[in-house]
Amino acid sequence: MGLCKCGSSSILVSMNVQILPSLLAADFGRLADEIRRVADAGADALHLDIMDAHFVPNLSFGPDVVELCRRVCPSLFRDVHLMMTRPDLYVDRFADAGADALLIHVEADCDVWETLRAIGQRGVRPGLVSRPQTPVEVLYPYLPLCGEVLFMTVNPGYGGQAFMPEVLPKIKALRAHTPALNIMVDGGINFETSALCAEHGANQFVAGSFMFQQPDMGEAVRRMRDLCEKQGNGF
Repeated sequence: MGLCKCGSSSILVSMNVQILPSLLAADFGRLADEIRRVADAGADALHLDIMDAHFVPNLSFGPDVVELCRRVCPSLFRDVHLMMTRPDLYVDRFADAGADALLIHVEADCDVWETLRAIGQRGVRPGLVSRPQTPVEVLYPYLPLCGEVLFMTVNPGYGGQAFMPEVLPKIKALRAHTPALNIMVDGGINFETSALCAEHGANQFVAGSFMFQQPDMGEAVRRMRDLCEKQGNGF
């Protein structure tokens, strides 16, 4: 995964294709086994969606699940997406629980710049998230503090939604604006849509329902990575 020189404005990122299964789609009756399944599949990271039932119309889980992931598979990178109205109030709690990256929404009701800086000061990689309707230009002032940007390719809140192709031009615009940046997509991601996003400049792919429904997650991770590497060869 990309690296962050936290506490400074220098962000070092890796541009390799990365596949991140989303724990939101896991079987919560056997959560520890599902976490191990992701690690055994050779995924690059585990994506964790934290929903507060206010910023989005759903409630998921909190720091205890992040801590469980660290305990079950310590070496599996924990990419934590805070879909919260006030993510600034929870930076320390999720950092203490073991988040390796903390992503906040540019639309959140907080000082986005200060929150990103606080995340970096905790030794955690800061990231920024955009809803499908938010203009890409809104992200630009914050990029010096970001190790990754996540474009939601569905309206955030629930898994299993259909991919929104209107986000693709924003991915392409951000890649052109900041070539050496990790660009992530999440929402309706499968073999076809991941390759399409890679063609437009994305290099990190969050797959929830699609990935957890695969009988062989390891084969699905390898196939998605191969497809995206071929399609993204030009950026």
